[in-house]
Amino acid sequence: MNLKRSDFPDGFLFGAATSSYQIEGHAFGGAGRTHWDDFAATPGNVVRAEDGARACDHFHRMDEDLDLLKAGNFDVYRFSTSWARVLPEGRGAVNAAGLDFYDRLVDGLLARGIKPAATLYHWELPSPLADLGGWRNRDIAGWFADFTEVLMRRIGDRVWSVAPINEPWCVGWLSHFMGLHAPGLRDIRATARAMHHVLLAHGRAIQVMRGLGMTNLGAVCNFEWSAPADDSPEAARVAELYDGIYNRWFISALFKGAYPDTVLEGLGPHMPDGWQDDFATIGEKLDWFGLNYYTRKLIGPAPAPWPALQEVEGPLPKTQVGWEIYPEGLYQFLARTRAEYTGDLPLYVTENGMANADAIVGGAVRDDARIDYLNAHLAQVRRAIAEGVPVKGYYCWSLMDNYEWSLGYDKRFGLVHVDFDTLQRTPKASYHALARALSR
Repeated sequence: MNLKRSDFPDGFLFGAATSSYQIEGHAFGGAGRTHWDDFAATPGNVVRAEDGARACDHFHRMDEDLDLLKAGNFDVYRFSTSWARVLPEGRGAVNAAGLDFYDRLVDGLLARGIKPAATLYHWELPSPLADLGGWRNRDIAGWFADFTEVLMRRIGDRVWSVAPINEPWCVGWLSHFMGLHAPGLRDIRATARAMHHVLLAHGRAIQVMRGLGMTNLGAVCNFEWSAPADDSPEAARVAELYDGIYNRWFISALFKGAYPDTVLEGLGPHMPDGWQDDFATIGEKLDWFGLNYYTRKLIGPAPAPWPALQEVEGPLPKTQVGWEIYPEGLYQFLARTRAEYTGDLPLYVTENGMANADAIVGGAVRDDARIDYLNAHLAQVRRAIAEGVPVKGYYCWSLMDNYEWSLGYDKRFGLVHVDFDTLQRTPKASYHALARALSR
């Protein structure tokens, strides 16, 4: 690594992130069925129809994985909780084994001197709630609030931070308009409702946690830098629209109490009744804001109905999943977020990392490309800090290779290699390089 801990301000936090369905093993511990189980069981949705039934078996290997965090010199572990592990039907009866699991996880982190940063929802909706319309149904805000209360009454006294929902764009647009994630819909009316209800559920969860006396509550959104594919006015227009859909819709609602007009031109006719009255709940005061950043997209017009845009392949080097490597976008988002939305509110880079075709050779994994990626993006974080942007932490995605949703187990984002046959963990060169950098 080109940078070390002492190159950042005192108190700057370094972490690693995972999510429940991607690592835990959903077949264990009494967890209920999720719409990801259903989506993966439908032919054509997921590579080889793979699912998260075993994943990395973190459910049984928790201590080994927490030891990896400790040995890596990380300050924070950003994990998520499974709604269906705690409430197998989504409502009603509590699975005691699920609460016990997260109780042990939090205690295990604290015993190792690591701050537990919880995300309540990372996409695995209980199937019985999907049967009731899922994110299309306004009642989901209340269901989610109830789940939040059950879980946080158990662990809320010991977690360091909480964000209700990871990457609402993926919950709303990717899953209901593009159909690439569960529930796999391609329906503009469903999309408009999901894009709104996910924010309403966020606000209700914040209210519940405030009622329990909790602090250090935030939100996490994902961002892709949007650039026109060419110099035409049409490309500039659709790149701005893509920016509105992907980047501005959620943060504008959280901090400005409004949705972008350019996006409402398409979604407005399909929005649920009374949506304009929900911004007081959506905009509940936050203590920090998290940005997940990986790539940029070149956008051009497309001969299709609204939004009439398409991604165009760009010229920059790409990761294993075909995403352009554009570190400057992280700086641009940090600066823009502070200037236009959050002001002096603490910011965290809550996910950043790359998929790479990693393999064990001679007992080791040389992932020099990932080290280069981390160096380049951490340099942009330092650039933002030098300009006064209040960035307080940086978390790598991901601690370990895991279930990469519709891409199955093919794509590797981890600092730690996982053999998905034996489940052997092998720290990669990037893990060792970070561990050294964080010790200095």
